[in-house]
Amino acid sequence: MTNAADDWLSDSRAIRRVSLFSDAPIEPSAWPATIPAVAQLIRDGGIEFQPGLTFLVGENGSGKSTLLEGIATAYGLPPEGGSNNGGRSTRPSESPLADWLRIERSPSAPRWGFFLRAETMHGYYSYLESLPSSPDAHLHSMSHGESFNELLDRKLDHPQYVAGLVCLDEPEAALSFGSMLTWIAGLHRMVRRGTQVICATHSPILASIPGATILELGEWGIRQVAWDELELVGHWRSYLDDPRRYLRHLID
Repeated sequence: MTNAADDWLSDSRAIRRVSLFSDAPIEPSAWPATIPAVAQLIRDGGIEFQPGLTFLVGENGSGKSTLLEGIATAYGLPPEGGSNNGGRSTRPSESPLADWLRIERSPSAPRWGFFLRAETMHGYYSYLESLPSSPDAHLHSMSHGESFNELLDRKLDHPQYVAGLVCLDEPEAALSFGSMLTWIAGLHRMVRRGTQVICATHSPILASIPGATILELGEWGIRQVAWDELELVGHWRSYLDDPRRYLRHLID
């Protein structure tokens, strides 16, 4: 029979729970506290993350990237992307959310982590290129999608770098349909090796990975849903079934 202490020590989650510091200087009427998802986080006193893969899904402005950025930065990852072994900041633009958040970690999880932020990867590649004898200096010579696939192979899904936490902010921005299938297989392997992944996405393809926890963000705040209950999935199905349903309202 195990006790609570044994369960706590064997818990492999890099992030068990994200809570708020009691003295966090939160102004409820100011951004980012005005985002419904962040407001719910504040109201509930935090959020617990399940093992494995968690998707944050929602419309533009729903707070996916703001929440993910806050969690990644509070965990110790560079706000513009990279690992906790290296990254850089060119123009601080992140919200104060990270300063409000307290990360409850597992002592048994690997400490290495990575934050892939699609909009700032050019700067991260430049940083890698500037390092002496960098094995990643070639990333700038590749297409956007090729470089993301290279990161998956060489860092995220490489057995040598089993991560405690990987945060992905809209990786599908660079990926073709075929590459997304490659990423689905890679993410599945990463989770099986013990990596915890939190991914903000607009992709119904990525979000379809079996066993993932899906949190839908919107004007309601945050709610857990099944894949086929996502508004995103319903819209894509309807559009692909008959684009004219949408186009007749958009194009004269």
